[in-house]
Amino acid sequence: MSSPVVVGYDGSPEAQEALRWAAQEAGRTHRPLRLVHVGLGQGGAQSLSDGVERARTVAPGVEVTSALDLGASIAGALVDQSTGAHLLVVGARGLGGFAGLLLGSVSTAVAAHSRCPVVVVRHRPGPSVVPEARPVVVGVDGSMTSLRAVDLAFDQAAQRRAPLRAVHAWQLPVRLGSAPVWTGSEIEQQLATEKALLAESLAGHMEQYADVEVLPSVGLGGPAEVVLAASDDAQLLVVGSRGRGGFRGLLLGSVSQAVVHHATCPVVVVHPAEPPAV
Repeated sequence: MSSPVVVGYDGSPEAQEALRWAAQEAGRTHRPLRLVHVGLGQGGAQSLSDGVERARTVAPGVEVTSALDLGASIAGALVDQSTGAHLLVVGARGLGGFAGLLLGSVSTAVAAHSRCPVVVVRHRPGPSVVPEARPVVVGVDGSMTSLRAVDLAFDQAAQRRAPLRAVHAWQLPVRLGSAPVWTGSEIEQQLATEKALLAESLAGHMEQYADVEVLPSVGLGGPAEVVLAASDDAQLLVVGSRGRGGFRGLLLGSVSQAVVHHATCPVVVVHPAEPPAV
């Protein structure tokens, strides 16, 4: 059996949006769907039952199972469920989430510690159908984790028959003291270097996914700022959990945190090859 798409479900509007996304993804990739609720009492079982019915309405042909976890830690239970999963899907906030809190503590912890890629979905009012013409966007910085994000992004773009916008951000180092300012030729040379890094990160994938339209983009500015600006019209944004210069002990880097907090589309956080330490 293929690995399942797992979704955390508590009946909240955010969880319902996450469930819809997960059910559609399971249908598109021909994978089973597993709903997980963490909590005590009859309410959890009823929430799961309602969720299963919702999932079957969204994706009638998908095999749907559910699991009620009575543990005390919601994030810990979902991380456990991520072992062997294809994707773990969570809402940005669940029941009891404060309106001003852009990302709940559970989704933050899950994005940091999951053993598979995590999709964070934010509830948005209005139609839930996303036009296929909208691009999949991936942040690229040349790191190994970024290359894993590129792998997943190409796969998603191919499945969705969507263009792929590959975004790389760069900044000129600040010259202090009496050092001369950057000359025009130096800036052009640095830009050429950054474009080459992006091209190298995409080269093998463009041959493998010849049908995917690739839109390379190199932007001057902070990585989070550049990636968020490029994803305004995206149907999906893919980032690595941490990139170049990221400290090994930092499970979720500053760029991925900012992107997950502020993106207006679902965000996939891809981890390094080794499982994050819990």
